[in-house]
Amino acid sequence: MLRFRSAALGLMLALTPAVHAAFAQTAPPPSDSASKPAEPAVPNFFRDIQANAFASLGYISNLNMPQDQTIGLRYFDNRANTFSVDLAELVVQKAVAKAGDAGFRIDLTAGTFAGLTQSAGLSLGDNADLQQAFASYIAPLGTGLRFDFGKFVTHMGYELIEGYDGYNDNYSRSLLFNYAIPLTHTGVKATYSPSPKVSLMAMVVNGWDDAIDNNASKSVGAQILVKPIDPVALYVNYIGGPENADNNSSIRHVIDFVGTVTVNPMLSLGVNADYGTEGGTSVVKPGDDATWNGVAGYVKISTSSPFSVGLRGETFKDNGGTRLGIGEARVNEFTITPAFKFGSNFVVRAEGRYDSSDSLPFIDDKGIAKKNQATIGLNAIWVY
Repeated sequence: MLRFRSAALGLMLALTPAVHAAFAQTAPPPSDSASKPAEPAVPNFFRDIQANAFASLGYISNLNMPQDQTIGLRYFDNRANTFSVDLAELVVQKAVAKAGDAGFRIDLTAGTFAGLTQSAGLSLGDNADLQQAFASYIAPLGTGLRFDFGKFVTHMGYELIEGYDGYNDNYSRSLLFNYAIPLTHTGVKATYSPSPKVSLMAMVVNGWDDAIDNNASKSVGAQILVKPIDPVALYVNYIGGPENADNNSSIRHVIDFVGTVTVNPMLSLGVNADYGTEGGTSVVKPGDDATWNGVAGYVKISTSSPFSVGLRGETFKDNGGTRLGIGEARVNEFTITPAFKFGSNFVVRAEGRYDSSDSLPFIDDKGIAKKNQATIGLNAIWVY
């Protein structure tokens, strides 16, 4: 019996390599699907959704040191001697790029600046805003006719309401951005590019910063963008319509010009000019038309390192007293903003600014009206 078991064991050991070889030839190799659970398919719609974020924090000191800590003639950065969460932005969008594409964009913002961009009739609270909310479609006509329906930021001006897809070279905003032009519109706009060097836009909207119109008429706007050569871009912008509550006859017109040129990788230049008029609304000469005008120049100096400097100089004249709220006045300002970029997402910048006026719009620590004001500030930006 012992000899039989030994013989059987020897036969099994002898046959084992042959069995393994035969199995290797006939059995299919293991697949990834057999070793991993199948992943559910993600619908194309959700794969195309893009999410981005932006945050800006700052601190500004007013060297006039007014007791109420205000900063005169500033719309956004109007408080001194306090740390500020200026803006936190979340953008969710499905971008459109070619004929037949349909998409949307929603910008939600919070912070001390967010409440200042609110449109009349649409509020998420004192310090929050639905800054943009629009649907887009590119009709298959020619090179593609794009339509946007909803609330969107204005096409006017050199400077931006800052966000993940663009921020200014200076921390504070220009007088032109604050007082010469609107911030947002609600309505419909159409954009068409007959060639790579020309783009045309037209829109019909509720007006200046009105989510719900304050009168029975609409405002119309337009833009012509021309790029004669690669480093140069020229924009001519317009908006016109009645903007006062329950008044359809007093028409406001603004023509806005923006020009940019990239001289070389280390030097870029920009200019912004505005002229506005509004029928019969002057507070300086009641019954006359109010007018305002201004021009701003921009220089950005970059280096081979992450360091750069933004310079801005401008002058703004409010002839009718309707824009600045201080009667007929001219205000000038000069701003220097050195910046340092850490990686691709984080920027820290300092700023010095000097404002002067032919009137007395600024206040010092003794409550005395002054013609000038100097501020220094620090700003940190994070972009995703």
